[in-house]
Amino acid sequence: MTLLSTLFGAKAQHTDTIKILDPVAFQEAISKEQAQLIDVRTAMEYKQGHISNAKNLDFFQRVNFKNSVEKLDKNKPVYLYCRSGNRSQKAAHLLAEMGFSQLYDLSGGYMQWPFKNE
Repeated sequence: MTLLSTLFGAKAQHTDTIKILDPVAFQEAISKEQAQLIDVRTAMEYKQGHISNAKNLDFFQRVNFKNSVEKLDKNKPVYLYCRSGNRSQKAAHLLAEMGFSQLYDLSGGYMQWPFKNE
């Protein structure tokens, strides 16, 4: 199954380490605490609109992505999103492999984000 997920893209998977949140729950979570909020899209996508206070770490720039992620606090929750939820799910699995234990992924990605004008 892991090999198939790697070949064909990770399907949204809710695990003990990675939790998929709908946009309302995601918004509540990131507004309650000083969140480590990561937008894994490209810089161009980020410039077209992003969630307030999100740090842009392009998942496709794998070496830079991993180096930047290493600077995050592994003991604090990390909230991830991308355009549709595919890249952020892959990023979440990578972070889990790197030792992060509290990962939250935005279901449907930024395309489903209803708070764009807030």
